[in-house]
Amino acid sequence: MIDGLVAGRLYGDAEQRTDKAGKLFSVAKVRANTAEGETLFVNVIAFDTDVRSALHHLRDGDSVAIAGSLVPKVWTDKQGNTRPALDMVAHRVVMAREPEH
Repeated sequence: MIDGLVAGRLYGDAEQRTDKAGKLFSVAKVRANTAEGETLFVNVIAFDTDVRSALHHLRDGDSVAIAGSLVPKVWTDKQGNTRPALDMVAHRVVMAREPEH
């Protein structure tokens, strides 16, 4: 795995899910731009309570930076083109605005 920091915009809202053992986790997608101007999607999963809470304070399109463990992936779009992606286990979330209470 690679430790990394990804900055971009939340793509959709974070979703809370429950695993088979009953433990809560959250998933989200972040749309980031590469240095070459391409769009890269980062699939984020969070287990830590504070990280999950921070993700759920964000809304679609909000700016965010997320630190965590990265795994590079490749996926195929509807036109058959291969695209890069990243899977991240989030350890910290930095928001551009203060969460609303």
